[in-house]
Amino acid sequence: MVVQENLREIQQKIAAACKKADRSPEEVNIVAVTKYVSVDRAKEAVEAGISHLAENRLEGAMEKYEEIGGKAHWHFIGNLQSRKVKGMIHAYEYIHSLDRGSLAKELNKRVESGRTVKCFVQVNVSGEESKSGIAPAEVLSFIRSLDKYPAVKLIGLMTMAPHVENPEEVRPVFSHLRELRDQVMAENLDHAPCTELSMGMSNDFEIAVQEGATFIRLGTSLVGTESTS
Repeated sequence: MVVQENLREIQQKIAAACKKADRSPEEVNIVAVTKYVSVDRAKEAVEAGISHLAENRLEGAMEKYEEIGGKAHWHFIGNLQSRKVKGMIHAYEYIHSLDRGSLAKELNKRVESGRTVKCFVQVNVSGEESKSGIAPAEVLSFIRSLDKYPAVKLIGLMTMAPHVENPEEVRPVFSHLRELRDQVMAENLDHAPCTELSMGMSNDFEIAVQEGATFIRLGTSLVGTESTS
């Protein structure tokens, strides 16, 4: 099985990265990004032991959800338009791209009674214009402003690092996000425990793990680039 072989190699790299940082590999959750693969490949990931699946577009994502459903925890990692929340929120447990109050308001409105949605605040640490997310300087005030949305649980921060040949170059991006997370945790906000860090992808996850990532988002290195057609 393609995914199982890839997963074994990735787990070895995570273990090595954790050893360098004096961490336990059990602290790191692997999220399989399945947007470029078929339903069958997504199922293969679950069968290999992956319990977290992620999509960044709703087209095709709901088809996977209908087939796999509760066998996995579902993550939405892309830009989420408020008008699309109603049609997808029943399927998703995690949102990695909370970056505005209007989206928090809509999530709070649409989440089923008695349930919460676990959200990461997306931070544009690198300052790239092509990336979404709030500025690092705005993180604390933004998070404080969301206490009026009880269905939105702010569990952590998320960022995307620049894609570079040498992953070591993006270490400061990850370390800065960790520092921001620690600042939020120090606030002891009931609505924002903010214990988690969603950072690191196929090309840089080892550095992210060394810097404290608790969720890493892996696509090509884990499930490949199989066509969904």
